[in-house]
Amino acid sequence: MGEFQVHRVRFFAYVPAGVRCLAHCARSARLALARTDGALEVYNFAANYFQEKRIPGHETRSTEALCWAAGDRLFGAGLSGDISEYDLEKLRVKYSLDAFGGPIWSMAADPSGTQLAVGCEDGSVKLFQVLPGKIQFERSLDRQRGRVLSLSWHPSGTRIAAGSIDVLRVFDVPSGRTIQRMLVDRRLQGPRSCECVVWSVAFLSDGTIASADSAGKVQFWDSEKGTLLETHPVSSSAALSLAVSEEEDSIVVGTSQGAVYQFQRLPVRWGGADSRWVRTKPFQHHTHDVRAVAHSQTALISGGLDAQLVIRPLMERMHGKGYDAALRKFTFPHRCLVSCAKKAGLLLFQFPQHLELWRLGATTAAGKDGDILPVSRAPEHLLQLKSKGPEHICSSCISPCGSWIAYSTASRLHLHRVRWENSSCSIKRVCKVPKWLCSAHQLLCSADSTRLFVASDQGTVHVLKLLEPGGCKHLQTLRPNSGGSEAVYLLAASADGDWLAAAGGDWKIHIYSLRSFKPRCTVPAYSCAVTALAIHPATNNLVIAHSDQQVFEFSIPDREYTAWSRKVQRQGLHKDWLERDTPITHITFNPKQPAHILLHDTYMFCILDKSLPLPDDATPLMNQTTLKQLSEKARRGHAHAFKICKKYQPLLFVDLLEEGCLVVVERPLMDIKTQLPPPVQQKKFGT
Repeated sequence: MGEFQVHRVRFFAYVPAGVRCLAHCARSARLALARTDGALEVYNFAANYFQEKRIPGHETRSTEALCWAAGDRLFGAGLSGDISEYDLEKLRVKYSLDAFGGPIWSMAADPSGTQLAVGCEDGSVKLFQVLPGKIQFERSLDRQRGRVLSLSWHPSGTRIAAGSIDVLRVFDVPSGRTIQRMLVDRRLQGPRSCECVVWSVAFLSDGTIASADSAGKVQFWDSEKGTLLETHPVSSSAALSLAVSEEEDSIVVGTSQGAVYQFQRLPVRWGGADSRWVRTKPFQHHTHDVRAVAHSQTALISGGLDAQLVIRPLMERMHGKGYDAALRKFTFPHRCLVSCAKKAGLLLFQFPQHLELWRLGATTAAGKDGDILPVSRAPEHLLQLKSKGPEHICSSCISPCGSWIAYSTASRLHLHRVRWENSSCSIKRVCKVPKWLCSAHQLLCSADSTRLFVASDQGTVHVLKLLEPGGCKHLQTLRPNSGGSEAVYLLAASADGDWLAAAGGDWKIHIYSLRSFKPRCTVPAYSCAVTALAIHPATNNLVIAHSDQQVFEFSIPDREYTAWSRKVQRQGLHKDWLERDTPITHITFNPKQPAHILLHDTYMFCILDKSLPLPDDATPLMNQTTLKQLSEKARRGHAHAFKICKKYQPLLFVDLLEEGCLVVVERPLMDIKTQLPPPVQQKKFGT
């Protein structure tokens, strides 16, 4: 694998925002997720649960509800009182419309996807028509006392169940009137003076309404008679969220104690027609409130304030043990939040509203493999750059020489010049940045630090020349021949400054010549999203990682896949490699070893040695720690292309500095949990 001096970095104090709401679209196999900081993420189940789209947060945007309507159109609403539609091509809010009912607590689309119902602070339920390119207010249903905290449409589209404080109502949509009003029991234990908040409801085809409330119980109601059918206590605190399967035979419930429960409709007697709801499976994958749940055909999905998205497969619906039957937990974004100045030994950390610049530590000591070397110069926090305004930062980068810092929000690009005097630094904003340069979802500096590449939300890439002592000039805008309009989210530039590769939301990779500023070619289309790109400094081969864990190598000079890449596709990658949970998020190279490709995901980094044979499925894909425990003869028998290290976890960034040192950025989960608010007190065994 080779020996490296490793900078083990743990001072990136990144804390992901908690999950606030979820919306699953069975038609497109996608999951929309909104976080407490207003950020939106879309996961593609068909692309191995890859986080293919992300819209940055906003200080004034608090998303309380998400829903899909009219096919693949995504809507959100929150405490600002606005309904927003998201543009999933350009990765921004397309428009917002005031509902004029105060803060919006809930939203649901009718089964046909042509109407939206929103529950407001003033006690009204308002209906909006979903029209091409916009939504339009239609009418309000009977206004009631108390905010409307949860909504659910009957599959017929003629009735709506609404949960409020202490009460559950059923509206007749054609007439707009309340036809049932059901009082909810406050508490099974303790004082009954406490309000009972109906946090979530689900309207089933047979007229049954399922509700989850702050008293910690799940109840089933007869909407025709307005009577209570069943009560199931699930928590000593609150049941916060509820979702039903498409077949209506399974319900998932999330609680404030971090537990998730499944209810199934089972026959009372074997072979009998009568059935009832039974709590069958409890899961404890979260430490904090489970604010949102969803139910796909094969899995229970939950998101909590601990920032984890958990996908729990239903084994009875799986055809066998395999990749799709594995439990998945996503905590970190599927993109890089760290930028490295390789020549200067600097790291730039991206937070929602500020950037931090750090200088790596140094040592003069030497040692053998595995030794921890004493630090002669400690890591130094050089500066903090705050973003003005309510918009969160989309992307950022630092030049390899450490003299330029760029970042972008949803509306503007910002460029700063860093000046060095002895061991201190100062920063000055570049004022004359073209104002028409709006949101950039990826920023990249050239290897010689003279150019800045700005990936736009129009499918184009702008090239800026960085001028001394501190300025910039727009050189050219690179446009694909196909005229794609989806936002570009990945960039890779060659070390010699000749080529640039750009990947967009349509999963196409366009390669441009930076000498003629014209398109060179397009990489052959592949059926999975691109997760990482890099161009080899010696051969100008483009290495591509996809969300299904496949790795390709494309020769830019020859405009075709290399012989090694074709060999990989013929032989196939190891099954353990293909069954990894998290995507490759960064690729780099070792100039001293041209045959080596360095890549990493959240749980490992790997050196892929092209000079060695690929392992077959019968060969164990061991990591380096396990291999060291074998004899020399056994190690020679396991010599293959994949050199895997799992010593550092979870990984946010791995790169190779110019002096041959490896920088590894870790973010232990325990460090994140210590910065979260305390969870609901739970009784532990023996305490």
